[in-house]
Amino acid sequence: MRPCSRTSILLTLSLALTGLSLSAVPAAAVAKPSPAQAATPDGTTPIPTVQGPLASTAESYPFGAANHQEVPQDLSKLGYVEEEYLVSGTSNVYTWPAAGPAQIRTPDAPYTTRVLVRKPAKGQKFSGNVVVEMLNPSNLFDLNIGWAMAHEQITANGDAWVGITAKPIAVQALKNFDAERYASLSFANPLALTDPRNCATVAADSSRTTENGLIWDIYSQVGAWLKSDDPTNPLRYGSPATRVEHAYGFGYSQTGGFLVNYINGVHPLVVESDGEPIYDAYIVAVAGGAFAGAYPMNQCEPSPPATDVRRQFKDVGVPIMRIMSQSDYLLGIGSRRADSDAPGDQYRHYEMAGAGHATPDELIFSASSGDIIAAGRAVPPASCNEGPRSRFPSSIFFNAALRNLDLWVREGIAPPRAEPILVRDGAPVLDEFGNVQGGLRSPFLDAPTSTWYGTATGASFCFIAGYERPLPQAVIDGLYGDHGDYVKAVKGSVRELEDQAFLTGYDARQLLKENAQSKIP
Repeated sequence: MRPCSRTSILLTLSLALTGLSLSAVPAAAVAKPSPAQAATPDGTTPIPTVQGPLASTAESYPFGAANHQEVPQDLSKLGYVEEEYLVSGTSNVYTWPAAGPAQIRTPDAPYTTRVLVRKPAKGQKFSGNVVVEMLNPSNLFDLNIGWAMAHEQITANGDAWVGITAKPIAVQALKNFDAERYASLSFANPLALTDPRNCATVAADSSRTTENGLIWDIYSQVGAWLKSDDPTNPLRYGSPATRVEHAYGFGYSQTGGFLVNYINGVHPLVVESDGEPIYDAYIVAVAGGAFAGAYPMNQCEPSPPATDVRRQFKDVGVPIMRIMSQSDYLLGIGSRRADSDAPGDQYRHYEMAGAGHATPDELIFSASSGDIIAAGRAVPPASCNEGPRSRFPSSIFFNAALRNLDLWVREGIAPPRAEPILVRDGAPVLDEFGNVQGGLRSPFLDAPTSTWYGTATGASFCFIAGYERPLPQAVIDGLYGDHGDYVKAVKGSVRELEDQAFLTGYDARQLLKENAQSKIP
């Protein structure tokens, strides 16, 4: 099979990632604009109605539960517990016709979704941080990618993690999986099929009877719940007041693009209504520019164009990190902007040299293959035509990013800066081993034994999975005279990156251990 061309990749992204049909049409009419959120007596973000924690049994358990992942995880060994809740309320459906805050299109649409919570079992171990993720629905079911990428830092620091089912197509997968447990879930379209605002054509993963645009107020309301003193808040730990000090928004790929909409379109409305943001900082992962850089605010209007200012961040008021991978940085190159430590415009842009977009970890730390099939969905392939998905450990970058983001918020310690991947005439500049230059570095490229690719060929999302090609043995022998030389090279890279705060101490130790135990050269 020939490698994908840039044009074919863009077309695939348009259909598979953005959730926008090529034939989608804008709404015929828009309700009177309003800056308000779903109504409460004092005008602030409302707290949803909560049911749970739901019981977990051998017959009925959360989709994507830790002990039912593709590789099961015993949270008790980490001092953590898992709970699942159903949350209900009303959400405005927004339109976003131009730069600036979104406007209400249809007010107060009822919803019920599910929330998965992983938290320290004991309140005294809780850091006060909660990472809140819109679960990725690109494979038509929930993927726990934020947990997959950063659970080592989350658990090392005592943070909580919360995942929210964010799209009707994922709700349908949950109902397929356990019809009784998830019977009440609903992203119903508030508009009748006869209403001219209910567009006749929607994306292939959508329906006229449901509405993708309910997630924005859901995301606000779940965050407000976790920061509230409501008795149902699972992060109160029995205390009269919430134990949450900071909420950090996380999105990956499609939900990274969702965060762009939320940050630029809805975050300002929250600040206006509440007097302060709900989310104290954001990590926007592998989503930017023309690559999943924004999404339709409702399912009847198109995404902002690839070069639209709505896809860029400026003066948001809280720190933001955008992290691209080697699979997507070229298509997303329009997201590049200068880093900033200016008050109100704190920003870092990172590009992970060597890292693939679609990783093995996102499959390992999400629902098992059997549960995916029970949900009526296809199991994503772990291998592509060139071999297994790239084993490059993106988690090392996300662990450090989350730690540095927290230090930025809590202590005002500015994160390190990194040059982007080097591009000349629209193409990456490669070193003598075929690896990209610049970007976030690691010993995988600075003490190389392989060439790392960001794009593979094959089914599903192979075009952004990446793969690895070991260097010829003669090349490796020429680089490292013996095993000690290799270990020394790795140690030099690791120590430099740890000193610069691009690696956590535990990841540095693990990399040194793995390479000491290797048989290279």
